[in-house]
Amino acid sequence: MGDLELIFDGALARIRFNAPARRNALNRASWRALSEACAAIAARAEALTVVVEGAGGHFSAGADIAEFETVYRDAAATRDYVDAMQAAFGALAALDRPTIAAIEGSAIGGGLAVALSCDLRFAADDSHLAAPPAKLGLVYGPIETSRLVALIGPARAKDLLFSGRRVAPAEALAIGLVDRVVPAAALKASVEDYAAALVGLSQRSIRGAKRIVDALAAGLALDSAALRAAVEDAALGEDFREGRAAFVAKRPPRFAFRGATKPLA
Repeated sequence: MGDLELIFDGALARIRFNAPARRNALNRASWRALSEACAAIAARAEALTVVVEGAGGHFSAGADIAEFETVYRDAAATRDYVDAMQAAFGALAALDRPTIAAIEGSAIGGGLAVALSCDLRFAADDSHLAAPPAKLGLVYGPIETSRLVALIGPARAKDLLFSGRRVAPAEALAIGLVDRVVPAAALKASVEDYAAALVGLSQRSIRGAKRIVDALAAGLALDSAALRAAVEDAALGEDFREGRAAFVAKRPPRFAFRGATKPLA
């Protein structure tokens, strides 16, 4: 996949940006590869959690400016490039497995947008984040802007987009831009420990929770038939039967559900 690596390690799927010489700046091929990686993960039943990371000490410095003259050369090229970016963000957000961005070094522009498309963001205490399209004359796309607003609210989103300023980890945590800040040396272990802890839990519960949270955040009505069905299906499913049996027998549960789930309409 060029500058993007997809690594399967047991129940963990790892998406790694691997262009350290340019701080993992993402080119058009990278955006397409990210969509392909998400499709490969979705098709792999044993991949239960996803970590997105960068090689060489940086998450991603964003879209690769070196190819801007090509990808933005005319209206057709611009639409093709923007569509590839939006498809990548959408594919990552749509995965039904928990996705965790492991942020070290820079998470800038398109790199921050990738992190925003994940469920959770763990940041090293020496990292920095920014959304600087105003420094280039560009506009953040609809998917990444909507995720930014959902996380930190309209006013703070406008502040970051208007100013393009860098956000330190402490502020990012305080405003909800990231979910955890850990010492840089402990970032990898913290992310992997969290991901490993999810493996022994019910994947039906985790995936159901992700779908319901995302649906409610998108404005789905509380009395929606799809929401009711998600709850009822889980109550009638094999994982709940196993969970009850394990509780009565005072043993660890052995949850078996590995089915794919779809976004709730």
